[in-house]
Amino acid sequence: MSTEVVMPQMGESIAEGTITKWLKQVGDRVERDEPLFEISTDKVDAEIPSPAAGTLTEVRFKEGDTVEVNTVVAVLDSSVAGASATPPPAAVAEPPKSETAPATPAVVAPSPTPPQMNAAAPVQAVAPIAADTVVQAKPATAGSAGNGSSTATAEELRKTKSSPLVRKIAQEHGVDIAKLDGTGMSGRVTKNDILSFIESFAPAGAGQAKAAAPAPTAQASIAPAPAAPAPIAPREVAPAPVTKPAEGDRVEPMTLMRKKIAEHMVQSRRTSAHVTTVYEIDMTAVAKLRDQHKTSFLERTGTKLTFMPFIFQAVNKALRKFPVFNAQVSADQIIYKRDINLGMAVALDWGLIVPVIKRADDLSISGLARAANDLAERARTKQLKPDEVAGGTFTITNPGVFGGLFGTPIINQPQLAILGVGKIEKRAKVITAPDGDDYIAIRWMAYFALSFDHRVIDGSDAERFLAYVKEVLESGDFAL
Repeated sequence: MSTEVVMPQMGESIAEGTITKWLKQVGDRVERDEPLFEISTDKVDAEIPSPAAGTLTEVRFKEGDTVEVNTVVAVLDSSVAGASATPPPAAVAEPPKSETAPATPAVVAPSPTPPQMNAAAPVQAVAPIAADTVVQAKPATAGSAGNGSSTATAEELRKTKSSPLVRKIAQEHGVDIAKLDGTGMSGRVTKNDILSFIESFAPAGAGQAKAAAPAPTAQASIAPAPAAPAPIAPREVAPAPVTKPAEGDRVEPMTLMRKKIAEHMVQSRRTSAHVTTVYEIDMTAVAKLRDQHKTSFLERTGTKLTFMPFIFQAVNKALRKFPVFNAQVSADQIIYKRDINLGMAVALDWGLIVPVIKRADDLSISGLARAANDLAERARTKQLKPDEVAGGTFTITNPGVFGGLFGTPIINQPQLAILGVGKIEKRAKVITAPDGDDYIAIRWMAYFALSFDHRVIDGSDAERFLAYVKEVLESGDFAL
C-alpha cells in the first residue's frame, strides 16, 4: 500500500516550504512519526515526520527546492521490505523549477520572510485586530492583485495564482502580477520575483498598474475620503559588490535562513529611524533573589532560574506603562497592541530565530522561566511551530550570554523597539550612602541597550522607558 507524503501547511499564512534536507534516502525503512525531511518556511525551520510506516520508494523534489503546500514530495510503500528494497529503476524526475535564489553573488535576492517581517515596503502595512487601538484611523485602500477578467489567458491565470503574501504585496504597490515573468512553478510569481521588481522600480507599462481608488466607507458622508497614496519615488539600489575569490578560498552559498536574516536586517534599517540609548543597571538585588531561590525554584518548577525572567517581567511592566513601545506602524497609523507578546532571540548553530512568549504579562516569574526555556530548547531542536515565531510585539536579545557588554540591536519589524541585554558581571561601583558619603562596592552590573524607531518614539520616551526598567530591576520587588 502506497502513502503519499505532502508538503505540510505549517501555518495559516504559509503557502510554500523549502526542502532543506532529506533525512532518509530511497530504499530506507521509515517508521511512523520518524523524521523524514527538514523544511524551511517563511516562519520556521522544522523536521517533518513520516505520516506512515513503510519504505521510501520515491523522492520527487531535491534539497533546495521550494514546494507549494499539499504538493506530493515523496511516496512510501508499506508492502516493500526495509533495507532490501531496490530503488526505482528510473531516475528521479527533474522537479519543477526551484524558487530558491540563484547561487550568484551579484545580487542578494530577497527570500521569503514572515508576513509581519514583510520587506516589500518602506512602511509596513499591518492589519489591526479588533482588540487593538488604532490612532488616526482612515478608510483602507482597495485594490486588485490578480487578473479577474473572463478573457484571461491560461498563462496569465497561472501567473496570478500566487501566494496570499505575494498578492498582498502586489495590491499594496499597485502591481499587476499577470505582467511579471515568474520563476516559480508553471511561471508562478514568487515573493522574490515581486520584491525584485519593486526594488528595480521598472518603468510604467512593464508591469506596474495604477492603485485603485479607496473603497467608499460609512464615513464618506461625514468627511471626504483620503486621496490614494502617492506613488513611490524611484530610487537607485546599488547592487551587492562582487568579490572574486582568491586561490584557496572556500566559497559556499548562503543558507535559506541566512538569506532571510540578511533581507530582514537590511529592510529594517531602511524602514525604521534607528536610535539606541544605553543604561547601566544594578542587578545586585535580582542576583541575591536568584541565589536565594534557585535551588527551590528548580525543585518546584523543574526549570532553571536565570536572570531573564526577571528582565521579562520588568519589561512587561514598562510596556504597560509606555504602550507606544508595544505598538506598530501601518502607513500613517499607529496600532497599539492589546497583548504583550515578547520575542526572545535564540542563537542557533545555523542562524538566529525569535520565538515568541504570547501574552507574557499574564505569566509569573516561574511561568516566564518555563516558557522561555521550553521555546529555546525546541528552537534548537527544530520543533517550533510557525505560530510560535509570529505575532511578537517587542523583542529582547541577550548578547551578554556570549560576553558582550552591549550592542545596538536592529529592530525586529514591524515592531518599534528592541532591548539588548549585556553581560551581567561583578564590577566596582561607587555607592552613595543615605548620609551622603560615597564608598566603593562590588555590585552585579549590566548594560541595557534600547533601540527604538524615532519615527514614532521620541528620545524622552525611550529614556523614561529604560529608566523605569532600571527602577523595577534595582528594586528587586519580584514574587517567586
